[in-house]
Amino acid sequence: MPYGVKISGFTLIELVVTMLLIGILAVVIIPKWNGSSGFDERGFRDQVVAGLRYAQKSAIASRRTVCASFSTPPAQVSFRISNVNGAADCTAGSTLIGPNSNALVVTATGGTSFATLPASIIFDAAGRPGSGTTINVSGLPAALAITLEAETGYVH
Repeated sequence: MPYGVKISGFTLIELVVTMLLIGILAVVIIPKWNGSSGFDERGFRDQVVAGLRYAQKSAIASRRTVCASFSTPPAQVSFRISNVNGAADCTAGSTLIGPNSNALVVTATGGTSFATLPASIIFDAAGRPGSGTTINVSGLPAALAITLEAETGYVH
């Protein structure tokens, strides 16, 4: 090779680092493009569980009936608290305010929806629901169903 001629190219280290970065991006980004990652569904499920637990605790703390109403589409859960002590439902009530000082409403994003759901859940002043139920979110396995215990009102 003549003196003064420079050969340009990539070093082995640069090639390996580039391939590693491309591999990491492929693992993280491609599942989001397919929409089959389950992140939106799992996030919605967790928000519904948190909302139901907050509703139960609010019923106990305020000694009033709290209702959770389910609707679809879009999949949404809205919460109301009764203005009357000992009320059987929340028709004479107002929107339950969440810990962030806004109305407590959980709305699904994307194509997330309920696979099975009750029309509503009513927690009495002691935090007990009218009945136990299981709520399934589409796109998630049955092991991640939301279960509401009839005796205690425990949400898991």
